[in-house]
Amino acid sequence: MIIHFKKEIGSEKANQYGEQLAAFIIEKDDKFVAVTSSNVKEIDSSLAADSLESFVFENDLQLSARSYMNHTREVRIGNITIGGKTNNTLVIAGPCSVESEEQIRQSSAFLKELNLTTLRGGCYKPRTSPYSFQGLGLEGLKLLKKMKDEYGLNIITEVRDATHVHEVIEYSDVIQIGAKAMYDQGILRACAKTQKPVLIKRGFGTTLQEFAQCAEFVLSGGNDNVILCERGIRTFETKTRFTLDLCGVAFLKRYTNLPLVLDPSHAMGHAYGVPDLTRACVAMGIDGLLIEVHPNPKVAKSDATQQLDRQEFKELLSTLSPIAASVGRKIV
Repeated sequence: MIIHFKKEIGSEKANQYGEQLAAFIIEKDDKFVAVTSSNVKEIDSSLAADSLESFVFENDLQLSARSYMNHTREVRIGNITIGGKTNNTLVIAGPCSVESEEQIRQSSAFLKELNLTTLRGGCYKPRTSPYSFQGLGLEGLKLLKKMKDEYGLNIITEVRDATHVHEVIEYSDVIQIGAKAMYDQGILRACAKTQKPVLIKRGFGTTLQEFAQCAEFVLSGGNDNVILCERGIRTFETKTRFTLDLCGVAFLKRYTNLPLVLDPSHAMGHAYGVPDLTRACVAMGIDGLLIEVHPNPKVAKSDATQQLDRQEFKELLSTLSPIAASVGRKIV
């Protein structure tokens, strides 16, 4: 249940109500928001005089529910806003991993040439094998910050675990919580204490309910800037890396109020299929794309098979605006 309390009651009384209800208390400009378990279905009569309105839910999708907020939340990334009524579809591109200054500089210059604003690149890589490239860590974050300063790009990079979450928060513009870290409450709660955008990737064995409830950890801590990212789920199919759940995207658009970004690169796992899958994503009327592009995919230290080269990406990008326009959106 969510209860809106009058701002006039003050922080002390709001916190007292929070303890009474075992609720999270979020202070807004015009009210206090109390969020308790969905098992609570009615307001105690002693609270009624100080409350403005209340919302009852079937389950613990509450702050993220469209039945609570009947529009997509706006999230600002640098000078670009997605969600709300913007109708923007943000293209986020760059290599899977930051490998060297030369590689990430080439990638940054390429995005700048295409008038794109947001660079992705992993510095802490949660690899399946301990013998695979694990990322440059803090050195990589500093390289991304250097590219941000030189090229004016927004930076999105991934948190592997809670040991370095504060470094990623410091250096990035968007904090990416990867599929393997989606349940890490240390990461989620740290991200709840910042106001930077947080992009949460769906775990490849995660239900839609579980996925959206991870966002509740961040939202209930007071950070409204949460984005969901569908990146494919594991099925019986072996010819693609994962299966991109566009049915799930339709559900999330209807029942949650969070912007949606899709990652066709990880879902497909093979560069040849990424362009067609990306076009299908855009036709869903989504808020963003996360696409892996490398100066020379053949020598990439991680996920080499799924990364586009620069020419492939340019050709793909040129096809997206008409599709976006057909569903009332624009590529940014």
